[in-house]
Parts: sequence; C-alpha cells; structure tokens
Amino acid sequence: MLWQLLAAQPEIALFASLAIGYLIGSVKIGPIQLGGVCGTLIVALILGQSGARISPDLKNIAFALFIFALGFTGGPQFFANIGRGWRYGILSIVEMVVVIGLVLGAVAMFKLDQGTAAGLLAGAATESAVVGTASEAIGRLGLSAADTARLQANIVTAYSVSYLFGLVTIVLFTSQFAPLLLRVNLREESERLWRKLGGDGALAEGQSLAAPPLVGREVKVIGAAGQTIGELEARYGHNISVQRVTRSRSVIRAQPAVVLKPGDRILIGGRREAVVQAIPAIGEEVFGADVADAYADKLDVMLTHRGVHGLTVAQVRERASPADARGVFISAVTRLDSTIPALPGTELHRGDVLTLVGAREDVARGAAKLGYVVRATQKTDFVFLGLGVLVGIALGRLSARMGGIDVTLGTGGGCLLAGLLFGWIRSRYPLIGSLPSAAAQILKDFGLCTFIAAVGLSAGADAVRLIREYGVALPVAGVVITLGPALVSLFVGRFLLKLEVPMLLGAIAGQQCSTPAISALVGVTGNSTPVIGYTITYALSNVLLPLMGPLIVGLAGKFG
Repeated sequence: MLWQLLAAQPEIALFASLAIGYLIGSVKIGPIQLGGVCGTLIVALILGQSGARISPDLKNIAFALFIFALGFTGGPQFFANIGRGWRYGILSIVEMVVVIGLVLGAVAMFKLDQGTAAGLLAGAATESAVVGTASEAIGRLGLSAADTARLQANIVTAYSVSYLFGLVTIVLFTSQFAPLLLRVNLREESERLWRKLGGDGALAEGQSLAAPPLVGREVKVIGAAGQTIGELEARYGHNISVQRVTRSRSVIRAQPAVVLKPGDRILIGGRREAVVQAIPAIGEEVFGADVADAYADKLDVMLTHRGVHGLTVAQVRERASPADARGVFISAVTRLDSTIPALPGTELHRGDVLTLVGAREDVARGAAKLGYVVRATQKTDFVFLGLGVLVGIALGRLSARMGGIDVTLGTGGGCLLAGLLFGWIRSRYPLIGSLPSAAAQILKDFGLCTFIAAVGLSAGADAVRLIREYGVALPVAGVVITLGPALVSLFVGRFLLKLEVPMLLGAIAGQQCSTPAISALVGVTGNSTPVIGYTITYALSNVLLPLMGPLIVGLAGKFG
C-alpha cells in the first residue's frame, strides 16, 4: 500500500527523503556526521524501490539553481585566491591530479564503467556536485535510454558507498592520524600559532572570551595632561582612540588636536591589551553613568580594496594614515560561511566580510576605504539571478575536444562558471545582483538535496545490483582515493611549502570539501586556526572538482 502511494505521488517520496534524510544526517557519532545530503541519498535509494520517480525537468532545474548559487557565493573568494593564495591553491591541484589518477587506476583494475568511476570520484572527494556534472555528461554520450539510466544509477550508488568510507577516512586522518605522522601535539601547535597571530589564548567549543578583545573605558586624566589626543593615540600605535572628552560637565568633540587637561574625563576604546596598558599612564579609571549614552556601531563590509589583499590586520592598521585608521577596529572576519579569528596576524583576502566596530562616523569612513557595506536585505534580484542561469545554460552548450575526448561543460559546469562571474560582478558593483546569504543557502541546500533525492529515487532498483557486483572493492577504493591526495598534500604542504600544521590540516579538509573534518579539527585544536587554511582550498576545490565530472566520464571511457 505504501509503495503504491509513493509510486502514484512521487512528491511524497521526495519530501520524505528530505525530512528523514536530514534527520539521519544530523546524528553525530563521535566526530562523524553524515550530513543531510548523504542522509537524503540513502533514504531515496530505499524509497526508490517503490518505483517513485521525479520529473527530470525538476531535477535539472534544482541542480542549475544549486550550482549557480554555489559559484555566486564563492566567486569573490575564488578569484581572490587564484593569485596570492597559490601555496594553498597547490593543494587543491594536488587533490584533483591524485584523485583523477587513482580513479583511473581503479577503472583499469576493476573494469569500472563510466558511471561507477564518476560516483567513486564524487564520493571519495566528498564533493556531491560531481554527481550532477557527471550525470549530465553521461546523458550526452548518445547511449540508449536504458544504458544511460543504468550508468547514472551507478554514479549514485558508487557515490553513496564511497562517500561513507571517504568521510570517515578524512575526518580521522586530519584530526588523529596526520598529527601522529608529523609527530606533533596538535593542540599545542594550535595554541602556539594562535599566540603567533596575536591571540591571547585558545577557545574550546562553546566558549567565548570572558575578556573581549575590544573594550571601552572612562578615565580621569592625570598623567596625560598636556598631551593632545593625537599624541596619546599615536603613543599606543593607534590601537586606542578617544571617543569623547567631558570637561566641567561639557562634552568636547574628540579631535586629534584637542589638548587634554587635568580632571578631564575621557572615553577611550580599542584593543583590550592597549587600553589596559594606557589607563595607568593616562590617569585613573572612573565609574559612573556618564557613558550610558555612548554607543559603538557595527558594520559588515565586503573587502574589495586590491591593496589590502594579503595584508594582516596589524599591517592594515600600520599602513593606513592616522586619520583613516582612527577609531575603527576589525572585530570579526567572515570568509565564505566560516568565521576566522580577527587576530593581528590574520591575513585578509578580497571577498572577506569584515565586521568593523567604532563610532558611527569612524566605521563609515573605514568602510569607504576598505570596500562596500553589506546591507541587510531580504530581497533577491531575480533579474540578475535569471540572467545568470541563462548565461550558464548557454556556456554549458560549449564543447571542446581534448585528446580525442569530447568535453562539454553542460548545464552544471556552465552555471558554475556563470555563478563565479556574476558573484564577482556583484562584489565589484554592489548596487546590483542582490542575493542574500540566507536565500543563497536555501538555493544550495534545497537545490542539491532535491537533485540528489531525484537521482536516488531513480537509482534505487540498481543499487543492490552494483553493490553485489563489486563487493568490498568500492569501499576499499573509496578509502584509498581519499587517503592518496591527503598524504601527498601532507608531505607537500609541510616539507615543501612549510605551512603551519593546523592551517595545513585545515587546508587538507578544505581541498576535500569536508565540513565534518574541519569541525572535528576545530574541536581537537581548541581554536579556529585550522579554518584559515580551510577556507582557501575549500573555495578552490568547490569550483574545480565539479568540473572534473565530465572529464572523468570521458577518461573512464578510454581507460575502461
């Protein structure tokens, strides 16, 4: 009865796959968590035994929206990291070359078909988008409908099996085995790196700083009498700023030329260590209600200034003129969907979102020098979105012949490139192309999982056959293909590129596009230093790996 209902109304099977799949994916066993995509696929493979099928048109639309949103959100970071992020970018190249080589080795050894090879690549690299680009490539091979459906089903089954083993492998490798191979204490290394970058200590999961890095205090002037405000701020490297001066109950505008007098009450703000150091030299801290009407503004700014790319937070302050830097501080840095520590030694990249803190006029001035203000909005520019997807579909029709292999981007590859381009345009011209982060996230999540559920339902009948045919070969191949690039990257990153261990391990998790791996790493290290390396390789691999889908389909046809 249930099977008949699902076959008659496949939309029930679709939403059941999403709901139950995300429930399964949310279960966490130690550091391992499957995630909603893999959970959805497992449930869809089971429900697919009922014969429920989703329209191919819906599947294609869902994938186009997902892949465009993926490129759109990653565009600024991708282009920013192509040049100056070359050391980490090498690891993404290592990932692609080694994975392709190992998959082709598995094709020759086990006589894998093109669908199984592509699924093995997607699962071992834990990159779900490859399922879509490879499925499109198989659809263009000119095979019969039955053969096309069989190969596309093999992609999904091979992906689901190898993903499970690849996920466990990369999580355990980055958080447990790699530190043993390098003979380092990962937590101690992370604490050392945190201090090197200018941090005061390490944070465990769920913790926050009891002593925040940015503070404000009211001080009665004694020792600093006779100094100008500009001289006082310069004395502490402009890491403090005088926000207000109260003299004989009159408020004086805090200009650099103002000379402080004994008994003045000044409101200072800035980095905690500088404020603590400055108070005894200025006078004595006072407590009262005079600062109750003083506020600090927060402003999110997309960094677009070319000259700031690659500089640390401390270098940005040092190179700015006192008039530009005065009274504005960077309290947080968001890169892609991750928050990285805004320490003095943290490198900034174009496309980062910087949270500026200070007086309203100060943060507005800082925003104008660094980039553009990210305004909170709930409106999506559907003209920009629709045009972007159309351009992607047009690009997807382009094809080229490489070494006797026809390579076509397809809708997936075309929409990915269009998303990159339109995301970059948005970062340069912020008045057009609004796509709020929440809207982009729902496009990515719902688009990908709808696509995965649709292909999982259609592949359900063939899943058992493929698993019986290859047995333990797929799980073993998944582990080897995951470990291969991770081990090579560990050697290259540590001994050739001389990367810091926490950042290197974060970069290995990023080249694998593995969110569970970076989550486990942050838990082991006790701070966010691995995220700095993770964001760079994640941005690059998230774009480059999906483009490998059509390539592996073509190569597997030659080597199989």
